[in-house]
Amino acid sequence: MLRKNISTLIRSAAALPVIVCGALLASPASAHEYQLNDLYIDHPWARALPPNAPAGAAYMRLENRGDTQEILISAHSPIAEKVEVHENSHVDGLMKMRRVDQVLLAPGVSVDFQPGGYHFMLFGLKQPLVAGERFPLTLDFKNAGSIAVDVVIDENAPSASEHAAQESMQHQHH
Repeated sequence: MLRKNISTLIRSAAALPVIVCGALLASPASAHEYQLNDLYIDHPWARALPPNAPAGAAYMRLENRGDTQEILISAHSPIAEKVEVHENSHVDGLMKMRRVDQVLLAPGVSVDFQPGGYHFMLFGLKQPLVAGERFPLTLDFKNAGSIAVDVVIDENAPSASEHAAQESMQHQHH
């Protein structure tokens, strides 16, 4: 009996690293890249905000690795009354934000949703965006259908001005 229990314990202990590694690989913490057919969605994130903020924004990279054009047509989330795709642009020396109805993803092209560019505006937040937490965001595409991603809320995300400064530094070194 003792030999059987020791044998079972040794087999269980040997399997533990495999079980732990499998659980970690399947956990949402590692699921920061998503795929829907030929579309890849990388690192969905949002900036942590004060509890009373009425709106927030989400960012990520969308990449079309296929041979045909795809179109992002909408997004929605249970934590917001509505989600709109917006684009920031410089017009006459001023930064302006406008709503866009769709984003074209040509074959082989990546579109970065980032501060100072395209982003998902979350209006009528139903809960605060707290650092370390996640929320679901569903992206709707014309041909590929829909995919739900987990948006990680990051306390240390760069502000739009910090992001612009980083971009400027990167462009100067090219």
